Amino acid sequence: MAIDYTTPAGQLRLLISDVDEVTPILTTEQVTGYLAMWGIPTPDTAGVATRATVKRAAADALDTIAVSEVLVSKVIKTQDVTTDGAKVATALHAQATGLRAQADVEEALDEGGFFDVAEFTPWPI
Repeated sequence: MAIDYTTPAGQLRLLISDVDEVTPILTTEQVTGYLAMWGIPTPDTAGVATRATVKRAAADALDTIAVSEVLVSKVIKTQDVTTDGAKVATALHAQATGLRAQADVEEALDEGGFFDVAEFTPWPI
């Protein structure tokens, strides 16, 4: 399947580096589920999705992948190869935290930014 990076599903995959078209990390149903939790009804509904909601869905996906990594990998040593699921999970959680922070900034900018203009009256009316 070719990944369309202009759709919310493709953008979610891009954000979590799930870009292998032959053997993706997440199934289409899983991607659809993460997007649906943030109010994006179908993966190709471009008009409903905002960058912030796609980033929040991607952050949730990364957190779930991190938990899976810890449960499955743990710390494994064989001959010259060592894997540490906890370190991988820490990195994935950090990336998820970064995506959520970016989503917070984007939502604040969409709402008019962090600053607003207040009317100034130099004397009482």
